[in-house]
Amino acid sequence: MRIRLHLRRPRFLATSLLLAASLPLGSTADLHAQVTAELEAFWEDVSRTVAEGDFAGYSATYHPDAVVIFGMTTQPITAALAGWEEGFADTRAGRNTASVDFRFSVRRNDDSTAHETGIFRYEARSASGEGSAQYIRFEALLVKRGEWKMLMEFQQDPASEAEWEALATGGG
Repeated sequence: MRIRLHLRRPRFLATSLLLAASLPLGSTADLHAQVTAELEAFWEDVSRTVAEGDFAGYSATYHPDAVVIFGMTTQPITAALAGWEEGFADTRAGRNTASVDFRFSVRRNDDSTAHETGIFRYEARSASGEGSAQYIRFEALLVKRGEWKMLMEFQQDPASEAEWEALATGGG
């Protein structure tokens, strides 16, 4: 009769089970962890460029068509960068110091897109030590085209130091 069909079915089942067993468990979690590590490196580079006054390096972290949003106002990143360039030059020349750090409350990503939500802490000080830290809620959209680039930066509103600290302990 149709014994061959019954023999093929177990082979198909065995092949399917072997194929399924060869797939890594948690591959979605592994991908998220890998991408999150890449994004951590991206944000570390943003921090480095700010601290060093590396305007060209900082500019390169943005997609050429990026948009920045300040509250209710939007503008192309090229316009925002033009306004920030002098501060980078002052940092590079040692006339001031600047730093920026990031903490996240929500991180969504796949292998080529990311949406990050959190708070950044920006501090600028003159050579005489005048200045202060600002805590700003933000969202960022990033795309990976060879390397990660920010496509949209939304600087929402001020956050408190307590909110910043809560993100360090996993709160938020």
